Amino acid sequence: MTIPPDLPIELKAALDARLVGLSRRDAAGRAARISESYRGGGNSGTVRSHADALAYALARMPATYAAVTASLNAFVEIKPDFTPRSLLDFGAGPGTATWAATEMWPSLDRFASLDANAALRDLALELARDSSRLRAMDYRHGDAHAALADAETADFVIASYVIGEMDESGQRELAKLLWQKARDALLVVEPGTPQGYARIIALREQLIASGAHVAAPCPHDGRCPLRQPDWCHFARRLPRLQAHKQIKGAELPFEDEKFSYVVLTRVPVARRPARLLAQPVVGKVEISAKLCGSDGLNLVRVPRRTKAAYARARRWRWGDAVPSEV
Repeated sequence: MTIPPDLPIELKAALDARLVGLSRRDAAGRAARISESYRGGGNSGTVRSHADALAYALARMPATYAAVTASLNAFVEIKPDFTPRSLLDFGAGPGTATWAATEMWPSLDRFASLDANAALRDLALELARDSSRLRAMDYRHGDAHAALADAETADFVIASYVIGEMDESGQRELAKLLWQKARDALLVVEPGTPQGYARIIALREQLIASGAHVAAPCPHDGRCPLRQPDWCHFARRLPRLQAHKQIKGAELPFEDEKFSYVVLTRVPVARRPARLLAQPVVGKVEISAKLCGSDGLNLVRVPRRTKAAYARARRWRWGDAVPSEV
């Protein structure tokens, strides 16, 4: 199963219902102020009211959803038999990652969410009431570490766009707690910037040392072979809703969300395909592709004369898992 990047019908309807009477100009101003605060190193503390929370959701939910679904798709491609029953969404905000996981796994029937922001929690619960599966969501807000320490374990744990809100020591403690709460697997998603990648790599190394195994995107548990100024990140193109375009002051009907992520599991996955770290370059003579494999970083060239292999390579996209033997 592959989840598309656009918001599910129930979530779109729930958001649309809350747009009635909303001033797009006011929402756009609120979203701009919140975004400016984040770019300056702030956090969700700038979201203080229901109007702020709705503006934040309209501006950021589509992109966050696209990044989380891309990460889940990559994991399920590697481990298609994974059928979790319980989910813990840390730093849940308006519940974006929970909606994505719900679309991916019909097996999920227990949903727990944690966030320190009361306004985002209230909006998440409003939206969940319009869902056929999320009405019983257990959503707690309070101090992040304390709430997580008191939370029950879950089959699958998600932390999306949240660890960057903490200092280095806080990130290490959070990584430890997240792993303790994950019975089977943990997904962490961060912005696709050098800083976001650095946070993912630090968490990855810490948890591998604690016994975790990488399921995606890496084809190994070894050190990342990339060196500065390069960094591992991916991109997902998503359609913009009309309200999304208005609030962001955008004209294009789409945007590209860049993100870094890692999925860690208790048990090693059965197969380790290579990963495309950039969009392949299609030339007249050959296709060249940047691959991370079990043996490290490789630039693979597929000549046009190898018709079957060339045809397969033409379908490759940035972020895809491909056979180690090309």
